[in-house]
Amino acid sequence: MGFITLGGVFAANMTGNTVLAGIAGAEGRYLDAANHLTPLVGFFAGCMIARLLLRLWHRPWIPILIEAVLLAGVGFLPIGIDATVLIIALGMGLQASAITHFAGAAVSTVVVTSTLARTAEATLDWMWPLEPRKPLAPVSTPRLLALTWIGYLVGAAAGVLLLRETPWPLIAPAVLLLPVLFLGPRSTSAA
Repeated sequence: MGFITLGGVFAANMTGNTVLAGIAGAEGRYLDAANHLTPLVGFFAGCMIARLLLRLWHRPWIPILIEAVLLAGVGFLPIGIDATVLIIALGMGLQASAITHFAGAAVSTVVVTSTLARTAEATLDWMWPLEPRKPLAPVSTPRLLALTWIGYLVGAAAGVLLLRETPWPLIAPAVLLLPVLFLGPRSTSAA
């Protein structure tokens, strides 16, 4: 939704923004480069805030609740595209640092590339099991990783459909974060 409605800037994909900023800078489009780098500031701040909250209270649901409020509320604020991108990127940073493990496996909820790589590793491990004495640790959660990647794909399609149907499409992902508050991990050890 962000890329489509916020001037071709990703609110959650910092790799994409970094690459697009590098391309724009190399082509002499410095304002475009700055527009792609700006969300990195919000994302970085969100990650730091989540980490601070985890250190203070060890409750991942606190940053997720803040993210849900930000996503649900940003569409109602009388602000421009740049501020909207920063707020959404801040929320995505909160999520990226608050929820990093499911069922004992490291799973990124905001980066599809590493999730797809872990899915490929898990698939190979399933197709060709490791010998017991090999030092390489197997990826133990191929289904979870595959479902996470499918979630990205379905989420992108749902975002486009929501843009067509409602003036406040970010309310849907905000509401979808609520089960995480009740079903997700209750505490974490953040040092």
